Amino acid sequence: MKSDSRIYVAGHAGLVGASLVRKLREDGFTNLLLKTRSELDLAKSRNVLNFFEDEKPEYVFLCAARCGGIGDIQSHPVEYLQDNLEIQNNVIKSSHKTKVKKLLFLGSANVYPHNCSQPIKEEDLLSGYLEPTSESYSLAKIAGVKLCQAYRKQYKCNFISIQPCNIYGPLTKFNKNTAVIGSLIDKFHKAKEQSLPSIVCWGSGVARREFLYVEDLVDACIFLMQNYDEYDTINVGSGADHSIREIAYLIKTVIGYEGSVEWDGSKPDGMLRKLLDSTKLYKMGWKPSTSLRDGLKMTYEYHKLGFK
Repeated sequence: MKSDSRIYVAGHAGLVGASLVRKLREDGFTNLLLKTRSELDLAKSRNVLNFFEDEKPEYVFLCAARCGGIGDIQSHPVEYLQDNLEIQNNVIKSSHKTKVKKLLFLGSANVYPHNCSQPIKEEDLLSGYLEPTSESYSLAKIAGVKLCQAYRKQYKCNFISIQPCNIYGPLTKFNKNTAVIGSLIDKFHKAKEQSLPSIVCWGSGVARREFLYVEDLVDACIFLMQNYDEYDTINVGSGADHSIREIAYLIKTVIGYEGSVEWDGSKPDGMLRKLLDSTKLYKMGWKPSTSLRDGLKMTYEYHKLGFK
């Protein structure tokens, strides 16, 4: 990419997309193509193709997706499968038709089987059964990876896919239906504000997850757009995992909540461990720079304004 390259960020208002736009601008990229959902519904194929034909993007970051926590995925499996399939199919197909130079598809660590050996390598994709609690979302993301590979194989398109671990940061959504960190910060903040003596967290707390601060992810996205041109997908992780219980108590400390924490073991934990092997990326010369504690502090400080 050059400073004046026409770059389209699909999903530029979301957690990853907004941070990516900010980072691209900081790095001197001046020709960004941005459309809100009201301006361009990515689920409508004709509208997407018209946009690509009119604006002629050269590089595409496909960050747009429906995302959420286990509870929301289980309650809305149709939307998580159908909406994500429609969005990614339309963007990838239009990128091919208008001869986009390169596309980066943002996948998810959920594409990997629930019983993978740890840490999870890229070749573990499709090596076993998916985690049932997030199956619809996972299937959509796998389809995106495979569609990028199919276009590369059949039409020589330079479409790549990456699989990040759990992402958090300034635009994390805060409610009970969001992913781990967003829902926990929301729960602990409200408990502190209401002086509740205790709170109940979902599951047993023993499941382990890997978290990456969003600024590190977008730095990796730009790095890979500039330096990676392979058929195989590539993992993007922090290199360390933590139990949900550890995460909860770290957030409790960051927020300053003094009550007790109870765990509802009747709720599912999801996949018991999910740690990516990011050796392939690290050997290329990229590594994350934000610690989990620092990332949580920055996320909470940013969002306290929204709670007031």
